[in-house]
Amino acid sequence: MLDLLVHNATLPDGRQGMGLGITAGKIVAVGAGLTPATAPARETLDAGGLLVSPPFVDAHFHMDATLSYGLPRVNASGTLLEGIALWGELKPLLTQEALIERALAYCDWAVAKGLLAIRSHVDVCDPRLLAIEALLEVKRRVAPYLDLQLVAFPQDGVLRDPQGVEKLKRALAMGVDVVGGIPHFERTMADGALSVKLLCEIAAAEGRMVDMHCDESDDPLSRHIETLAFETQRLGLQGRVTGSHCTSMHSMDNYYVSKLLPLIAEAGVSVIANPLINITLQGRHDTYPKRRGLTRVPELLAQGVNVAFGHDCVMDPWYSLGSADMLEVASMGLHVAQMTSQAAMRQCFDAVTTRPAEILHLDGYGLEPGCHADFVLLQAQDPIEAIRLRATRLAVYRRGKRLAQTPASTASLFLEGRPGETSLMHRSG
Repeated sequence: MLDLLVHNATLPDGRQGMGLGITAGKIVAVGAGLTPATAPARETLDAGGLLVSPPFVDAHFHMDATLSYGLPRVNASGTLLEGIALWGELKPLLTQEALIERALAYCDWAVAKGLLAIRSHVDVCDPRLLAIEALLEVKRRVAPYLDLQLVAFPQDGVLRDPQGVEKLKRALAMGVDVVGGIPHFERTMADGALSVKLLCEIAAAEGRMVDMHCDESDDPLSRHIETLAFETQRLGLQGRVTGSHCTSMHSMDNYYVSKLLPLIAEAGVSVIANPLINITLQGRHDTYPKRRGLTRVPELLAQGVNVAFGHDCVMDPWYSLGSADMLEVASMGLHVAQMTSQAAMRQCFDAVTTRPAEILHLDGYGLEPGCHADFVLLQAQDPIEAIRLRATRLAVYRRGKRLAQTPASTASLFLEGRPGETSLMHRSG
């Protein structure tokens, strides 16, 4: 007998009337023939023909800063550089208790939205490594319901700080998972390239993945992604390296990009765009025409590069909005990158599910036999409708156990001659 049977489900690849058989926290069977009559189970969940998806994954976030909006003051200009300066003002005032409390609150938001895996960059420039200690404790506490992967992130530049390398290595020794960097924020382009080389060598020596804030700039001459691709190949790091943001690519000339994209693909480097934040912070020095700033998502995908979307910020010095909803992220990415074909819209759904799961090297992710029984029941009939409606997360499961549920969205109508209640889904008109 199964522990749980999910039946009458639509899967993201379009299969309908599907069942998922679950035992001991694992998916043991998937098929159209799995029904309560053919597959007895202790618990059943009738999906009602709606979409069952693997959980959402956020490949790029800053949990040490989340929910700190207004501390110690508001980012008056709303710019990236003021946000960095504001974070510098806040760091000396941080306490471990407050960091943990805010991060745990955010994790609760995430689970309710079906977001069960997050890669968070954590600032290592504070000699106390207070944020590292706090987020390692958060990682321990949330492990039963959320995969939290941590990146040692030298926010102020690893070479700007005489102890930058030492602090980053201390963070790795404490249990941080991934080597981070921010080459475009070093003092010179040469220092930026040197930082990429140095940090990739540390990752290679320690067997770590790499995820660098790379070229988060409108400057078309900020080309550290090229160096990152080169170092990835030189050190044999293929499949373990990610360039995050890469917004300068939006401003590069097409001839150079025609050379750059194959280099990224050849090196097996992944790219993470952050649509909500990139569209907000980039192009701030433009009048009109004004650049969007988001990296070249469709072109990267066409080259075979794995591209994911991240939330990046929620209510922090850089961004005053956000709610841990990766469907909002996918929707913004769809619009900004003009990915409105049927195939491209499905790629945007993949960019917040399967693609970031691959970047994070998540074990047992998916909806196939042998995968962990982690999934979300969405009030939508397919991935495109899920993005369009920011679909209600009717149920969120991890390892076959329900973590969260939300009542179906309905609207009560008071139109003359047409009283009633209608479901907020396309099929209802």
